[in-house]
Amino acid sequence: MAGVLLSDDLIFTSRIAGTARALGLEMRVARTVAELTKAQEDVKPVCAILDLNHPELKIDAGMPGLKKAGVFVVGYGSHVAVEVLKAAREAGCDVVLPRSKFVEELNAALPRWFATCDK
Repeated sequence: MAGVLLSDDLIFTSRIAGTARALGLEMRVARTVAELTKAQEDVKPVCAILDLNHPELKIDAGMPGLKKAGVFVVGYGSHVAVEVLKAAREAGCDVVLPRSKFVEELNAALPRWFATCDK
C-alpha cells in the first residue's frame, strides 16, 4: 500500500515523507505532475496528497483520473487561497485543509487516509 505526494517544496516534502516513513507507510514523492502520473501508474497509490499551490497542478484536470482509480485525495494549501481550497473541494478532493491544519493533523490522519481506500 503506497501513497504519492505532489510537492515541489523540498523542506515540506521531507517532513511529510519522513512522517510517513516513521509510521511505516510508503510515500512516493512527485515534484512534477508528470512524476505524479508516473507514480500513479507504478505504485497504484491508495492516497494522493496534493500541494494545491503547486505551479503545475490543474486540479480540475487531474482529479478525474485519481478518483476513477479509487485514490483517496487530500489537498492542502495556503489558508488565504480561499478560492484554491474551494476549487479543490468542488473538484472532488476527499479532504481539503489549510496547510497549518494539515501539519497539525498529519501524524494522526496519515494512517487513516491510507486505510480509507481498500486496495
